[in-house]
Amino acid sequence: MKFSSNKKWWWLIIIVAIILINYLASVFHQRIDLTNEKRFTISSPVKKILSNIDQKMEINIFLRGDIPAGFKKLSLSAQDLLQEFKEYSNGNIHYKIISADEKMPGTERTYADTLSSLGIVPINLKVQLKEGEQSQYIYPAAIVNYQNKLQPVNLYSGSNTFITPPELNSAEALLEFNFANAIAKITENKKPMVAYAVGNGEPTGPNTYDLVENVLKKNYNLFMMDLPKEPVIPDTFKLLMIVKPTLEFTDAEKLKIDQYVMHGGKLLCFIDRLNAEVDSLQMKNEVIAYDRNLNLQDLFFKYGVRINPDLLMDLQCDFLPFSVNGKDQFEFLHWNYFPLFESKQNSVINKNLGLVEGKFVNTIDTVSAPGIKKTILLSSSANSRTIETPALISGAENRNAPVDAAFNKKDLIAGVLLEGKFTSLYKNRVSRDEIDSLSFYGTPFQTENIKDNKMIIVSDGDIVLNGVYKGQLLPMGVNSYTVGTQYEYQFANRQFVENCLEYLVNNEGLSEAKSKDYKLRLLDPKKTSEQRGFWEILNLLLPVFLIVIFGLIYQWTRKRRYTKPVV
Repeated sequence: MKFSSNKKWWWLIIIVAIILINYLASVFHQRIDLTNEKRFTISSPVKKILSNIDQKMEINIFLRGDIPAGFKKLSLSAQDLLQEFKEYSNGNIHYKIISADEKMPGTERTYADTLSSLGIVPINLKVQLKEGEQSQYIYPAAIVNYQNKLQPVNLYSGSNTFITPPELNSAEALLEFNFANAIAKITENKKPMVAYAVGNGEPTGPNTYDLVENVLKKNYNLFMMDLPKEPVIPDTFKLLMIVKPTLEFTDAEKLKIDQYVMHGGKLLCFIDRLNAEVDSLQMKNEVIAYDRNLNLQDLFFKYGVRINPDLLMDLQCDFLPFSVNGKDQFEFLHWNYFPLFESKQNSVINKNLGLVEGKFVNTIDTVSAPGIKKTILLSSSANSRTIETPALISGAENRNAPVDAAFNKKDLIAGVLLEGKFTSLYKNRVSRDEIDSLSFYGTPFQTENIKDNKMIIVSDGDIVLNGVYKGQLLPMGVNSYTVGTQYEYQFANRQFVENCLEYLVNNEGLSEAKSKDYKLRLLDPKKTSEQRGFWEILNLLLPVFLIVIFGLIYQWTRKRRYTKPVV
């Protein structure tokens, strides 16, 4: 009787303990990350962003349905990450997996229509169609919905339907940054102010549409600054962007830029030192490359770089159509003046970045500048060369294949990140009237930075410009001469520009999340081939053997415990 009573209490204690454990597990969440790269640990800046979410946020991931295995794995990784995000956001983040072909609630529009309008480029799963088949598109993306605002998240920057292990690894490593960056943008109350310099021949027409509408206005408060007319550049602007100027800068204009930098302003420059345009090449089949004389060399030299008056040629390059018979028959050939820059993975700016396309690019030399750290962001392949200018560039050059032996240079620089305390070009050179004028407008003259500053100099203005094809505005990084052909491709130009802006302007500390690097641990194909039989037999027989051993031990223990001894 006593044993029966204790048994009842024992079961009651077990039930109460199970309920208590489940309750505590739902309230307190703790995870032990044993991976070397801290794959499952959310970085501190991201935790801070998530903790500030005070209202419901919905995230839709468009990776559902009959999709390749690589994208399914990416979808599962995104779900695991967002489950962690939900914990740190006090349950305010809600997510679901849907198909882009589904209709949006209350409308006849599909989610695919919204994704396309937000600049998400789909991947065609069926490039070659049989008769009667239709194209099938996949959108490896997500949309963050918060307070009736939408922010797209690109989960995979490639364009191939089949994800290779390195590509999948890179996409998974960037999930935390991509989601956190989108959440930070959509929850910020005030966008940073960015100035786009005009007045020195900078482009403002259709070829800046993608940059202005899809990058600058979308993420920042954009102000078009006529540099010659403004007395100073206010430090309310977080960044000054100078894109492909064609007219000479005066000393007064350079002084404004210099003092803006000395007061902590960030500088992002895409400069074409030479006048060389592809339109002239198409019309006359030749173009003369010559110096624009922008008068910026001494300023950049003081900061630590020199843009050379030469042209970079690379065997790793994009295509351009050339006339075969001199009339209407064209053939697409590699054009060495359109280099494709491969990421060196040495900064959060170019980490996991695809190829970036340039057009008539100059090279950059780094020069001595005390206290300035230089990081090379863009550089040529191992098969490149330079030509001096002025030079006559003719389409007839492609009649003969380029001599590979002439392309014997490597890692020619085309983009540099400069960080540190910069010294003014006008130290001991500025007049009393200029000092008084600067003070009058609230920017007293400074000879150097008080705190560390940073800037990015790129020796090609066309990187940030978009083409136009039959009246249609193209995204930056798409060659308008290859649209509609097998050579059409969207390079990572826009992603590179966005990364530069985010690194210079945003202070969320998300670089910690982006710098995560998942080590790819692949099986040794030689060992797997040699030892395949052994591991197959082991995986088949070991579980059965363990079950048999467990059963024998269980029966022996049961028999010993309940068998009555013979008296």
